[in-house]
Amino acid sequence: MAILIIEDDERIRSELKELLETHSYKVLLVDDFTKDIVKEIKNIDKSLILLDVNLPNDNGYDICRKIKKEENVPIIFVTSMTSDEDELKSLLSGGDDYITKPYNKDILLEKIKRTLKMQDPIRYKEIKVKDVTLDLHLSIIKNGDKQTELTRNEFHILYYFFLNPDKIVSKEELLDYLWNEKYYLDDNILNVNLNRLRKKLEEIDKPNFIQNIRGKGYKI
Repeated sequence: MAILIIEDDERIRSELKELLETHSYKVLLVDDFTKDIVKEIKNIDKSLILLDVNLPNDNGYDICRKIKKEENVPIIFVTSMTSDEDELKSLLSGGDDYITKPYNKDILLEKIKRTLKMQDPIRYKEIKVKDVTLDLHLSIIKNGDKQTELTRNEFHILYYFFLNPDKIVSKEELLDYLWNEKYYLDDNILNVNLNRLRKKLEEIDKPNFIQNIRGKGYKI
């Protein structure tokens, strides 16, 4: 499975290449920005593109639009542009996902994994851990024939736990993830949402799904 990196910073390009190759991806690079990038990559066999926004002779938003007109390949923006407006531009230009620099390597790898899986004939819509199903499209948790809806914050907190089953997740790690993804929760708001999540899990007969690990964090 080949991932194409369009990034003009040589250090970041090399770092991404090493990270992806370590996780068994084939990596392709664009390192000549004097040519028409869209034309140059058109006939390259690729499963996903990692795309920067600020490039020497063009910007990532325009490149994304042009690529999407030519082919249906998923694109994740990896950029130092951090405003909500920039994130919205990436989505409106056809981007499939967005992560800011400096990026969390584990989160980037998970975004790549899930973006690639979304391209499968059977659309990736749910994650299941210990009989609890998280619906990624409808923000619903289900256990058997019982289900309940989640708020945006509740969903993103639980989503991170589902990405890390059986791992102890510290409060600091969870808050860092939420801030990196633009969900600005502080310690108090996180506690309120965790309490609400536990009540909703009780409603579907999973009262101990989120466990407190004394002095360390949480685990599902």
